[in-house]
Amino acid sequence: MRVRKLQQERGWAMTVAAAILKPTLLGATSRTWIDGEKIPATGGCIVVLNHISHVDPLLSAHFVYDHGRLPRYLAKSGLFTNKYLGGFLSSAGQIPVERLTRNAIGAYDAAVRAIGEGECIVIYPEGTLTRDPDLWPMKGKTGAARIALATGCPVIPVGQWGAQEVLPPYTKRPHLVPRKNIVMKAGDPVRLDDLLDLPHDAATTARATERIMAAITAIVADLRDETPPAERFDPRARGVREIGNPHGDARPTTAHRTTHRTTKRKRSR
Repeated sequence: MRVRKLQQERGWAMTVAAAILKPTLLGATSRTWIDGEKIPATGGCIVVLNHISHVDPLLSAHFVYDHGRLPRYLAKSGLFTNKYLGGFLSSAGQIPVERLTRNAIGAYDAAVRAIGEGECIVIYPEGTLTRDPDLWPMKGKTGAARIALATGCPVIPVGQWGAQEVLPPYTKRPHLVPRKNIVMKAGDPVRLDDLLDLPHDAATTARATERIMAAITAIVADLRDETPPAERFDPRARGVREIGNPHGDARPTTAHRTTHRTTKRKRSR
């Protein structure tokens, strides 16, 4: 498993987070990191991942941090309403986004500025936990594509599997025994250069988003050793809530609990 030494100044918030979270994650899970060196060592970039558990941000931060970058997330604005948590997240360079509102443009502007300053932005293009019954990547939002087209920065797709066994979607009790293995694999940059000079309209951002989601899905299919659905799950078309618990206060359905298929164990290349 290759790791890359962090070159950036962490700041107090990132230093505290790393001191607390990294030992906790090392004790609670085992890891298979694959091709993480494909994340650029320096310069502005976007890392895009599939979203299968509420612990994803912690685990993906571990992956990105282990490969020499400080992760900057587009995080839902509700996390910033608490004075202390919001102050901590802001000090750690995280960017609040008001999902499904016109105010989300502020997060877009902040992300574009951060990339211009050489930061690594981490985005879950689905915008929320996948609603697909078997936890495949669903239809993506256009935010990551819009930022990528505006900046021309590399977009690195990452597929992950295993987090749903630690904390199944929309549950509160983690499953730590036996210790679960988290697999994350980075892919080659998504090819978007042919779209940069086109008008950045709805059609172009939709094409870019589809390429991003296809790249993520291909990696997830490789990790799961399974064939993904021919058509990505679309919450709007299915009449499913786009954010929040799609089951309301009810317990998750069997399909949305942990899938117990065996994940291929791969060695880091």
